[in-house]
Amino acid sequence: MKVIAEGFNSFETPKKPIGIVKYLPDPKSVIALIKSGKLKDHIVLAQGGTTTFLAPALSMGCSGVITLSGAPESHLGILSREFQIPCVMTTYLTDRDSRYVTGGDNKAHFEAMVEALDGKKVQIDCSGELGRVALVD
Repeated sequence: MKVIAEGFNSFETPKKPIGIVKYLPDPKSVIALIKSGKLKDHIVLAQGGTTTFLAPALSMGCSGVITLSGAPESHLGILSREFQIPCVMTTYLTDRDSRYVTGGDNKAHFEAMVEALDGKKVQIDCSGELGRVALVD
């Protein structure tokens, strides 16, 4: 497996979930994924650590979380620890120099991240200080 993205690790865990990345930009997409009955097959991708509408996906059993911004101390970081769901935060692509900048114009960075990850089968590794996202063949 090839590591394609890294970020802050919300908490260390030996769990290494594998799933299809699903970008959830709004509450409607969260509800649709839950209603599909396939939530457990997915690692959810959200824009920020303060994305409170993602809480139902965590409580109903998504296998992992990736965020484009936010820190382990943010809402999603705290919830991921509570539910023991591996979470990589403020993720960046390992083959690009683009990084999230607090208060900056991050639109291009977010779009590149969603394009690179959404729909891909990945494994999250949060066993160390750094969270990693690897493509699964």
